[in-house]
Amino acid sequence: MKQAHIDFWLSEFEPFTTAVVANGEIPASELSLRLLRKMERVVCCDGALQKLLSVNITPDVVVGDGDSMDREELSRHSIPYHADRSEEYNDLQKALKYCQANGYGEVLLLGCGGLREDHFIANLSILVMYSEKMRLSMLTEHGVFNVLRGRAQYHAIPGMQVSVFPSAPLTKLTFKGLKYPVSNRSFQWLWEGSLNGALDDAFTVETDGGEPVVVYRALNS
Repeated sequence: MKQAHIDFWLSEFEPFTTAVVANGEIPASELSLRLLRKMERVVCCDGALQKLLSVNITPDVVVGDGDSMDREELSRHSIPYHADRSEEYNDLQKALKYCQANGYGEVLLLGCGGLREDHFIANLSILVMYSEKMRLSMLTEHGVFNVLRGRAQYHAIPGMQVSVFPSAPLTKLTFKGLKYPVSNRSFQWLWEGSLNGALDDAFTVETDGGEPVVVYRALNS
């Protein structure tokens, strides 16, 4: 990734002080590692512990039911463990519930992509669900996902690839500052708002109601 793009995203995520790392693709890019090292706290889903340790990141706490965790590593590194054995939530939800309980309102999610696609789709749904009460961003090794309700302006680099995915087909959308603008338009299918691009250093997405919309920006485009 170009240094200018790394600097752009470091500035974007400056307000975030908490990271949650799920058990997906290892966050091993220069950007991911620099963000993890600057965080005040790193909350690790129990299945991701070995992955974080493999890139020399020691989490501040491990959360989960313990079914996929190396307890010897936990003890060796003196990492606190928060047990949550509830069966109705997966590990990412358990980590976010831990953040909510401790008042961590701005959380960057990593390790949510890659590996199994069904897990990634589920993680996107969790992003939408929990973004109603928390400020969340999801960073994969290829892009950033955010959720808006109503209207939001996003920083961009000219030419940045952008996709917009409404959660409800009747949601009316308006795009400003994108290569393919729309005005008060409803999409029937998810793909209809994809493969767009930023014209300048910012763009706006607006909806006609409170239904959540997922906005994706590619990291290195």
